[in-house]
Amino acid sequence: MSLSPRLLGQLEQLAFRHDELAQMLASPDVARDAARFQALSRELGEITPILELLRAHERREQDLAAAERMLLEERDADLRAMAAEEAGAAREALAGLEESLRLRLLPKDPNDERSVFLEIRAGTGGEEAALFAADLARMYTRYAENRGFAVAVISASESERGGFKEIILEISGRGAYSRLKFESGGHRVQRIPETEAQGRIHTSACTVAVLPEVDEIAEIT
Repeated sequence: MSLSPRLLGQLEQLAFRHDELAQMLASPDVARDAARFQALSRELGEITPILELLRAHERREQDLAAAERMLLEERDADLRAMAAEEAGAAREALAGLEESLRLRLLPKDPNDERSVFLEIRAGTGGEEAALFAADLARMYTRYAENRGFAVAVISASESERGGFKEIILEISGRGAYSRLKFESGGHRVQRIPETEAQGRIHTSACTVAVLPEVDEIAEIT
């Protein structure tokens, strides 16, 4: 599962730029220019995780090749079954890594570095949907805090059992929008609700909206 020539070309350019930036940052002249040093360090920090994904992809390609070679050469049924399982896991991992690389190489959104407002609204499912909304709010809060973002509740409308009919979070920190922008849309869960006495599975839904924080606009007089 090799990467496409176009994707490989982009990654080769990034690898070249990575080495170039590392050399520039080692220069005493750049070190003396605080603003330039900060800008180059930020660019290097954006490129490095992409190249780490590429190295992970290369390792998984090696795992897949080894598993496929074992399938061709091995006669023992148990070892062949193990190799088939390893090959399947490698293919699944490669597909995920390739998708991650594609997303990271999309044209940069000018809002990516901004903080966000994240709104969760309970949809179909009544009280269980409100409890699901509370679960989502806790999940996004933990996710944001684990990445060093600050989280504040801007407004919340609680339900009778401690869920949320609606809740708006402000998630502050550089890059919050780039981390959360793809969460916008509908979210569903199928489970046995706390409110269900007969053990039946219910489907509940919530909608999530992620909006970048905008600069304050000066009032026109």
